[in-house]
Amino acid sequence: MSIISEFVKAHPQSKRLHEKALNHFAAKGATHVSRMWSPFGPYMTHALGCKIWDVDGHEYIEYRNGHGALILGHGHPVVIKAIQEQVLKGIIYSASHELEIEWAELIKSMVPTAERVEFFACGQEANMMAIRIARASTGRRKILRFENNFHGWADELIAPGTAGAVSTEVKVIPMHDLKVLEEELATEQYAIILTEGGGARMAGQIPWEPDFIRAVGPMAKKYGTIWLLDEVVTGFRDGPAGWGGLMELTPDLTSFGKSVAGGMPAGVLTGRADIMEMLTPKANEPWISHTGTWNAMPIVCAAGVAACKLLKDGSVQKQVNEMGAYMRQTGNKALQECGYNWRLYGRSIIHIYFGPVDFEVDDAGNPPTKDIKKLLAGVEEKHKLGVYLLHHGIHTHQGRQFILSIAHTKEDIDKTINALIKAIDNAMADGAIGKLPAGS
Repeated sequence: MSIISEFVKAHPQSKRLHEKALNHFAAKGATHVSRMWSPFGPYMTHALGCKIWDVDGHEYIEYRNGHGALILGHGHPVVIKAIQEQVLKGIIYSASHELEIEWAELIKSMVPTAERVEFFACGQEANMMAIRIARASTGRRKILRFENNFHGWADELIAPGTAGAVSTEVKVIPMHDLKVLEEELATEQYAIILTEGGGARMAGQIPWEPDFIRAVGPMAKKYGTIWLLDEVVTGFRDGPAGWGGLMELTPDLTSFGKSVAGGMPAGVLTGRADIMEMLTPKANEPWISHTGTWNAMPIVCAAGVAACKLLKDGSVQKQVNEMGAYMRQTGNKALQECGYNWRLYGRSIIHIYFGPVDFEVDDAGNPPTKDIKKLLAGVEEKHKLGVYLLHHGIHTHQGRQFILSIAHTKEDIDKTINALIKAIDNAMADGAIGKLPAGS
């Protein structure tokens, strides 16, 4: 019997729920595109720390972690306590309150470029507002973006040409080409340029070359374009000042999400006071009205304050990055010994690479190639591998990433690497994926 058949047999309740979901949710029964599995994924009941359990009683080591939001793990007691205390006082006031000020002060104390702070219901909304503010500030309409960078699913954030999207003012250019970048900015047509923190796709499946990303800000300033650094994934995961702080970047605007509210739904836009001034009402002058029922909800702010206090001194990030380094080193050693061309790279979000290895992963977690086409290869193989990992008790981001939290231990990672090797062995034995020799 193949592993897939065994998986189906071992998950009867998840199968039953999936069949019901097909009657309700158009995306193959899923409520998020990355929750689609073939044949189906497990339906979860509860989670704690780095473990999660499904309706059929299976326990998994958890590497989805709220799509990256739960750097503190599931059910961190400090965050849970803050939420429990606030829920008794009120979930939403539709009025100003002290928690929103405390949260903003914490964020400003962590992010040197945060002269002003605005709250939203999610990171995508923060990015959308950044575009509007930039247009109002510059008087320009056009948006400059980079290939493979993800900023949300709204019209001008998603890839041009996506079904139903209207993005006539968006120009997408290749990553790491300074000549093309300057040619576009020199037209002085662009209100804003957007870059994804860490690199394209979940904190750097395609990492930014340091010299290039450090050139973006000065070049944008030279031609009057506002620079947004999208740290919705990397913000406070890569350091107390975000990935931009690690790289010593000075963007005009920065967006945050995920970890900023301890896993609660929130987006934050920070930046220069003179640019954010567009949100201030003015008599006989244009200004931007910032609405949003869920902006700075007390229950979200309570979680955000609790989380940011834990993230402020950098100890959480240090611990998670140490676990990331351990996973890379342990995993790549095991993969090499087995002769597999798979490799692990990244910092606290560990990407799975499938393809020809140009050079071995270094201690900094850089990928085993700089070829973008190679980095993006193996989507189907990774997705299939993800189901095999589920069978062995490992819950990943569709087989593409292991997203770490402070709840993960070396013991968890050792179990994960053992499961990874077994999953690859099983997938190859079943013919689900093929083998390429290491270094090919």
